[in-house]
Amino acid sequence: MDSVRSGLFGQIFKPDNFVFGQSGAGNNWAKGHYTEGAELMDSVLDMVRKEAESCDCLQGFQLTHSLGGGTGSGMGTLLISNIREEFPDRIMNTFSVMPSPKVSDTVVEPYNATLSVHQLVENTDETFCIDNEALYDIHFRTLKLPTPTYGDLNHLVSATMSGVTTCLRFPGQLNADLRKLAVNMVPFPRLHFFMPGFSPLTSRGSMQYRALTVPELTQQMFDSKNMMAACDPRQGRYLAVAAIFRGRMSMKEVDEQMFNVQNKNSSYFVDWIPHNVKTAMCDIPPRGLKMSATFIGNNTAIQELFKRISQQFTAMFRRKAFLHWYTGEGMDEVEFTQAESNLNDLVSEYQQYQEATTEELGEFEEEEEEQAAV
Repeated sequence: MDSVRSGLFGQIFKPDNFVFGQSGAGNNWAKGHYTEGAELMDSVLDMVRKEAESCDCLQGFQLTHSLGGGTGSGMGTLLISNIREEFPDRIMNTFSVMPSPKVSDTVVEPYNATLSVHQLVENTDETFCIDNEALYDIHFRTLKLPTPTYGDLNHLVSATMSGVTTCLRFPGQLNADLRKLAVNMVPFPRLHFFMPGFSPLTSRGSMQYRALTVPELTQQMFDSKNMMAACDPRQGRYLAVAAIFRGRMSMKEVDEQMFNVQNKNSSYFVDWIPHNVKTAMCDIPPRGLKMSATFIGNNTAIQELFKRISQQFTAMFRRKAFLHWYTGEGMDEVEFTQAESNLNDLVSEYQQYQEATTEELGEFEEEEEEQAAV
């Protein structure tokens, strides 16, 4: 926190808005959610209340956290549920760093992530799934940076975060706020886990020397190598997509490009949501770029990410490995089994809608109506 205060942007933050405790959660979800984190919760909520009261038109909340450790996952989800209680009609957005497939920082990551997803399914409106490994891959493959730092990874995430809220902050031809985004992106309330992407990809400190065209932006935006979550969108189908363009460009050209993408790749979009691409346009480009595009995809392939966590969770939970650290903080095994079944339900829901066709959904609705009549 001291490094943030003394850093380049330290002046931006109000000194009163720093809340800190004397101990960490020690990679333990239960410590973050029930003991250490819960002790700090009142002072954090007071600060949130003060910020909310000074807003003229409060849209919602954004939280950045990781699901592998103890504080971001345990205390983060506790904060979300408390804010949800106090501001039930505001949008809750999270940028959640998911455990990576190959790189693991923590042995108990599967426990922490499963317990967190259990909370996120119920309490958030939009969750942007970010993955350190996918970010590293973007730096190695696309940006050709051999040794990226966390600062470089954060640069990519900040570009996406900035893109999501750009229409709230700048004038544009076609605006989209957090609520419009949620309405267009979430066909079923539980399926609100998105893959973010950004184009053009540039490394920190470098400038884009060649002006990109709208077709190039669109192509790069939909490229699986650009996704910031480690799952391949080609393995699933898009339920909905949002594309937020920034810079001076023709709306007609943008609409044509989005139409072309859908037409040429129709097998990758579900056929029972006819026009499932939402477009927004903002006139002000990011600093150092002529134009850019932020991509948000609600794709059924995200289930791969949850499957991976679930398999690792089951392997450990079957042997009750490391469980005493959690029960020692007052948790019950029932919470673990509930979280596991909720995660597995989420995976099967994504699978169900991936395989669904228009005819099947019609039959399904008829059956439901018949049952209701009975």
